[in-house]
Amino acid sequence: DKQFRQCHPRASLSLILNIMAFSFAVIAVITSYWCEGSRKVVKPLCTGLSHVRRTYCISFNSSNLNDSRLVQYILETGENKFIMRKFHAGIWFSCEENENLTGFNCRSFLDIVPEDERGILWLCILAECLYINLLLVGGLLMFTEIFHCYQNMKSLKINAFAALCTVLSGLLGMVAHMMYTTAFQLAVALGPVDWRPHTWDYSWSYLLAWGSFTACLASAVTTLNRYTRTILELKHRKMTAEKKLKIQQLLFDIYSTFEPNSTLDIPAGGCQLSGASVIFDRSDLPDEYC
Repeated sequence: DKQFRQCHPRASLSLILNIMAFSFAVIAVITSYWCEGSRKVVKPLCTGLSHVRRTYCISFNSSNLNDSRLVQYILETGENKFIMRKFHAGIWFSCEENENLTGFNCRSFLDIVPEDERGILWLCILAECLYINLLLVGGLLMFTEIFHCYQNMKSLKINAFAALCTVLSGLLGMVAHMMYTTAFQLAVALGPVDWRPHTWDYSWSYLLAWGSFTACLASAVTTLNRYTRTILELKHRKMTAEKKLKIQQLLFDIYSTFEPNSTLDIPAGGCQLSGASVIFDRSDLPDEYC
């Protein structure tokens, strides 16, 4: 506990942000709510009991599919012959409501993206996997630094590697999210006719993915800030130690040149030391020692 309290609190903040980014990224990748909307499709003919009124299909009493009244009826219904089916899509799957509006039928999103553009989606998947793995590595390094509290250079090296992993993961996450946005928009414009949405918008998984990127960026900035501050503190301590050592050496050289019982009388422009009489310039020593 004592070692843990001695660790810089910014390391704990970086770890918390890293865990948030990792959790958000995993949830976003495994869910299929990056985008959602609705498709405008023609209602199918109702089957089963004809007296049961259903809004998701067209009721027609004639069982003869060649009856000319069938075509005439469908044409006269206008917009009533269409139904808006909800859908949602993610990196892996795209799901659409079934004909009865009681559930969802899912298919691979790779089958929906145009064949010539599937490389973008594969790069998106690869970047997302690397993003999550680098977040995990950076989080483990931060955890090791906090709960083991290595001293000086060991802690600094771990902090540097954690910052590097977090920055790289943030860049990969941004690229992955932008690639998915491009892949989805290409699917909307060039995808299968039986899939193209009538209306759509980004959903909570997409927002969660960008929230993960934001937390990752905040963690990287905090880690880099701590690394820079540690470097500056070490340089300041080194300069202070060298300054004290130089002053001690100068005082030792001055005292060693005089007899122990002599007195030192210094005018206003110099410094006064007991044990000898000598005049030297004030600039030889710092003001705090005069």
